[in-house]
Amino acid sequence: MAGKTKKSRFGPGFLVTAAFIGPGTVTTCSIAGADFGYALIYVLIFATVTTIILQEMAGRLSLGSGLDLGQSLREYPSSKLAKIIFITLTISAISLGCAAYEAGNIIGGSLGLEMITSLPQKIWVLLISAASLILLGLKKYRIIEKALISLVFLMSVSFISALIIIKPDLTLILKGFVPSLPRNSLLIVLALIGTTVVPYNLFLHSSAVRKKWRSKKYLKDFRKDLILSICLGGFISVCIIVTSSVAFFQKGIEINSGAQLAQQLKPLFGPLTNFLFGLGFFAAGMSSAITAPYAAAFASSGVLGWKEENTKSFRLVWMGVILAGFVVSMFDFNPISVIVFAQVANGIILPVASLFLLIVLNDRKRMKEMANDFKKNLLGIVVISVVSLIGIWNIVKLFLK
Repeated sequence: MAGKTKKSRFGPGFLVTAAFIGPGTVTTCSIAGADFGYALIYVLIFATVTTIILQEMAGRLSLGSGLDLGQSLREYPSSKLAKIIFITLTISAISLGCAAYEAGNIIGGSLGLEMITSLPQKIWVLLISAASLILLGLKKYRIIEKALISLVFLMSVSFISALIIIKPDLTLILKGFVPSLPRNSLLIVLALIGTTVVPYNLFLHSSAVRKKWRSKKYLKDFRKDLILSICLGGFISVCIIVTSSVAFFQKGIEINSGAQLAQQLKPLFGPLTNFLFGLGFFAAGMSSAITAPYAAAFASSGVLGWKEENTKSFRLVWMGVILAGFVVSMFDFNPISVIVFAQVANGIILPVASLFLLIVLNDRKRMKEMANDFKKNLLGIVVISVVSLIGIWNIVKLFLK
């Protein structure tokens, strides 16, 4: 994946955007719009800016040190004990996050196919899990990767087009830029952050930057690619909140099933809505179901020093992530709840990955002029503090019920 970036017309920033525009983003943004209208748009603005800040740090790490994030975390600690702690916490965070994400991906893909076929969801869960194992095992996933990502972005363009057709009230949308906290919205707030700022993307992006731009002189190109790509992803997410708000919130309709999500695009596609939305939702789930386990193995290989794709341990990691996602998907959980939970899990894990990144970026011996200055450290600390407080509060609420 990362190696492929070098030959692509798109930069590593595009990979990050393609990774977070999946079933989790569509579902979480749809629920945010349906339940709270435009009120949580500011959360997506924060999440988009946070993604840019953290991914910029991850990419700058590669340009400055010549090492990606995983390699840096392996080599940074001076003591053996610190190294063991760093590696253990990093692998745990990445594996747990990808496993949670994988369940949401598999269920999201199966939900899309269930919308356009008569087969039950569990059949599709089994087939998607098996297909992911086979494609990764045979290293054939790149054959369908372009087609799947094309469908995902076609669905994204559909939301932008639907936004233009429904002509929402811009005044009300602008009010969503003002921070507010509607009642019972904290869980969705964390999910919106978790679906946009994906921890494993820090590792993938860092490695992709290292392989595409091997010199500090490309810092300007790297930042331009990143900002354009992430802002595009953030805009698509805002479009989903707006279309959902018009389709559900303004009409007093609650989202109780995955099939309802498609109704946001009815003004655009009419009677073909369920079929086209289901196809796009499947593509988003399937492409991410392949990406997440591979990303977990890829990040683990950097931290543990494995040769990518050529070790038994590498294969065991991605197989374990797919298996965990499959097992969770086979239980009779509410599909929407599982997808949202995956985003919440990522939001809780995010502070761990971000803190490690911040520590490494302050190693001036290795980073030299590319190390964090006071302003960058302040931004990093603010971002980590906000997502940490939201995550802690949601955990505390579980025990207060």
